Amino acid sequence: MLDLQCIGADAITPGKVSAACGEAAFRYIIASIEAGLTGEVDAIATAPLNKEAMHAAGHKYPGHTEIFAERMKAERSCMTFVSDELTCSLVTVHVGYAEVPRLLTRERILEVIELTVAALQRLRGRAPRLAVLGLNPHAGEHGLFGAREEEQFIIPAIEAARAKGFAVEGPLPPDTAFLPGRRKDTDAFICLYHDQALIPLKALAFDSAVNTTLGLPVIRTSVDHGTAFDIAWQGQANPGSLFAAVRLAVKLAKRP
Repeated sequence: MLDLQCIGADAITPGKVSAACGEAAFRYIIASIEAGLTGEVDAIATAPLNKEAMHAAGHKYPGHTEIFAERMKAERSCMTFVSDELTCSLVTVHVGYAEVPRLLTRERILEVIELTVAALQRLRGRAPRLAVLGLNPHAGEHGLFGAREEEQFIIPAIEAARAKGFAVEGPLPPDTAFLPGRRKDTDAFICLYHDQALIPLKALAFDSAVNTTLGLPVIRTSVDHGTAFDIAWQGQANPGSLFAAVRLAVKLAKRP
């Protein structure tokens, strides 16, 4: 345990957003990144971060993931959520819905597929089976919905992944992709935006899912939930996701 002397207990009001707490949180993150980059630690498991507090302190990052990717100079990275019930990787993360289509490219979708395949191969010891979701209702239904994003970006990425020997299917209609039979036969789903993955994931595995950032030079896992200021310091928070994050970090850090 390290005391970085970032903030005193008398400066904290439980459940309240403050710039002082946001600054302290940011400094904790930077310290963990530096420890990882110097080899002082083998893995990092992060607790929830209040983005509003961090922004109040002048650090305008969408979240942990973007800080880690920037500070660790990751050439490519993606956010992946792992659970026994469902595993999802995100092509885009903390952006508004209107921004998603213009951020989709064949290259970006393919790199998320590649990062996910590598991670699951390590975790499960075999080639994983992936499914890529469509952007539009019914996966566009051959151009009836949307601006043919499926034909422009998603299908070419899937074809490129198959050419590399990966077991990938899709694009799947998002409304039926997570049915029990499909989940049973799929190791991970490639989702195109935040809530496409997080709504089913939190419905199925809110207290056990783990967020991990793929593509970093240091293992990083985290909880899949926020700070829950509404129940701060009341002894009601469920630590299950943090325990799961630590366990996954240990598993990933084990050397062959």
